[in-house]
Amino acid sequence: MTNRISALISAFGVVASMLLLALAVREYRSGATILWIGAGALIFVGASYTLVRDVRRLRSGRTA
Repeated sequence: MTNRISALISAFGVVASMLLLALAVREYRSGATILWIGAGALIFVGASYTLVRDVRRLRSGRTA
């Protein structure tokens, strides 16, 4: 059950990071630095990696 909750939280994290990335692109277009997009992309990649790790853990049936 804990693995399912972790995967669900990770899925919400990916959604939130996508929104943050979209906000970063909008801010960049309005004159902000490129660092906004870099930070948004880094957060998105980290959240995606966490989701993939949690889904793999669910599929394998590991309890750790």
